[in-house]
Amino acid sequence: MPGTDEYGTVNAEQAISVEQAIRGFTLGGAEALGRGYDAEFGSIEVGKSADMVVLDQNLIEIPETEIHQTEVDTTVFRGEVVYER
Repeated sequence: MPGTDEYGTVNAEQAISVEQAIRGFTLGGAEALGRGYDAEFGSIEVGKSADMVVLDQNLIEIPETEIHQTEVDTTVFRGEVVYER
């Protein structure tokens, strides 16, 4: 249940940090495709594709029990804003 620890942690020895999860969904995606850090996507740098979301909270600074309440403010795809809340 998001926002609670009602059921405890399942497989705690396999848990990852918020930072590890963010990396897994960003640079990790490029690495999974065999593209690695030099791919045109996976991080925000000059010359890359500029695919990103802007969130209404900093996932690293809020309690993990509040992450599920995070909303997307803006979505950018190939440098163009395609969604704004």
